[in-house]
Amino acid sequence: MSRPERYWFPAKRFGWGWGFPVTWQGWVALLVYVVLLCLVMVIFEPHQHPFVFTVRVALLTLALWAVCWVKGEPPRWHWDKDRR
Repeated sequence: MSRPERYWFPAKRFGWGWGFPVTWQGWVALLVYVVLLCLVMVIFEPHQHPFVFTVRVALLTLALWAVCWVKGEPPRWHWDKDRR
């Protein structure tokens, strides 16, 4: 009998999307996103390279969204009463 896989990111209590990570893997994914975002801000300064900066931030955000989609609880619209 195999152990069920835990979600890295739970669904939000209100609205659509995911909340803060609940596993160490989720925290690592979020930390990597923040570190890479900081590197992009230092290397491609927004006022000097606005297009490159915007594309890099969009790609990083899309990558984090993909991780949340694959490793997170299935997203759907939540109201607080749905969780009780």
